[in-house]
Amino acid sequence: MAAPKPATSRASRDRGTRGGRPEPQASQARRNQARDSQAQRGAAQQAQARSAARPATGTATATATAAQPATRIAPLWLQLTTWILSLLGLGVSTYLTITHYDTAVTLACSDKGVVNCGLVTTSPESMVFGIFPVAVLGLAFFVFMVVATSPWAWRSKYPQVAIVRLASVVVGIGFVLYLVYTELFTLDHICLWCTSVHVLTFLLFVLILISAAVGYGFRDPDRA
Repeated sequence: MAAPKPATSRASRDRGTRGGRPEPQASQARRNQARDSQAQRGAAQQAQARSAARPATGTATATATAAQPATRIAPLWLQLTTWILSLLGLGVSTYLTITHYDTAVTLACSDKGVVNCGLVTTSPESMVFGIFPVAVLGLAFFVFMVVATSPWAWRSKYPQVAIVRLASVVVGIGFVLYLVYTELFTLDHICLWCTSVHVLTFLLFVLILISAAVGYGFRDPDRA
């Protein structure tokens, strides 16, 4: 009868091994491993989300940049040429304005024959509507053109600047044609200083008209 006891003791030990301490430790290790694996997967998903967000941000920035209106910039030689012509016109117009108001200053020009600056600049036709001196209007025109043809104005991103510049020079050349007609067919005399202003205005008209035809200062359809 004493022989079955060892078997009972081994069974008890086996049950203790399976249901005792070793089994909860293994479960705790598995749970820790599962948590670590889940944390690793979460970190990998977050890194993947961040990497996917970076190209989207870059694309949005590029799209916003591309959406900005682009204008065609005139070459540097055109910017400087028109600006120098406007500065020369401003200088001559200033000189004509001074001689108009200051009788002590005389024009350096012939006063006999066909070329007679004094006769032209003191004629009734030298006043527009009998109020505005032609010299003052010329001065105002070139003051504006110095600003409108400056390199900063040529590089403006607003097409309105190019439109106003073109419209102004069209009005200017129209007025020049009227003055030339007056000198040749009404007064029968020519003012060399006035003629220099006419030539400068004509050159500005040609250059600005060509620039507008090419599209300088206006929106570039290839980049807009």
